Amino acid sequence: MTIEPFSLVAIGLGAIVLYLLTCIRVLDEYERGVVFRLGHVQRKPRGPGLTMIFWPVDRMERVSLRTFVNDVPPQDIITKDNVSVSVNAVVYSRVVDPLKAILEVENYRYATSELSQTTLRSVLGQAELDELLAERDRLNQHLRDTIDQQSDPWGIKISMVEVKHVDLPDAMKRAMAQQAESERDRRAKVIHAEGEFQASTRLRDAAEVIKDHPMAMQMRFLQTLSDLGTEKNTTIVFPIPLDLLNLFARPKADVDQRPQPNGRDQRVDGPEQHERRSRA
Repeated sequence: MTIEPFSLVAIGLGAIVLYLLTCIRVLDEYERGVVFRLGHVQRKPRGPGLTMIFWPVDRMERVSLRTFVNDVPPQDIITKDNVSVSVNAVVYSRVVDPLKAILEVENYRYATSELSQTTLRSVLGQAELDELLAERDRLNQHLRDTIDQQSDPWGIKISMVEVKHVDLPDAMKRAMAQQAESERDRRAKVIHAEGEFQASTRLRDAAEVIKDHPMAMQMRFLQTLSDLGTEKNTTIVFPIPLDLLNLFARPKADVDQRPQPNGRDQRVDGPEQHERRSRA
């Protein structure tokens, strides 16, 4: 059985068409292709759109330009003031140079994850616990700059780093709660003392005004009685001036002394002295 030349040409054209169809690659808008031809990289990445990869001569590595999220697992850290805490974070990064991401590092995502963990431990270990809790924005910025500087040779851009959770020991939580409670008590005492000072200042000013106007004190007495009467109380409080009470007070020295004709005071005998004299 002989094969006609036309059939051989048709078979060859069909094989060529099939080969060209298998060489077609489609890259999405967020993808770039790094092409190696006989082991040598082509300096211009392919994509997006339709491109031809002539295998086995060419080989293409796809690189995504979208931001990928790296969840840093909890890291045990000892702060600058010797407090043991557990901290986890999240790192947002993306590829800005596909050639460096393929040529400079074997697995850029794994390398970025390991770099984030080591940088998190080293940076937060140089901060105190109060800074870790109160100045988190500054620490996040420092972490981002440090990781971005080290990942720049790989063609990776770190867009944001956020410390998610800081897990404190139970003893430290109780100590911080006691500190916060003591601080609130101190503020309450200061506010109360400030109120007493302002009230005493106002009372002093009122006393200066009433001192020159005695009728103002009487009017104040009447106003107080009027306020008590509106509350439907059965107890009546009536102020009595102290000058009126002084009339009923007698000095002790004048109780048992009486003047004598010779100018000397003669002590008046009481019942006990009279009884003793009668027995004598």
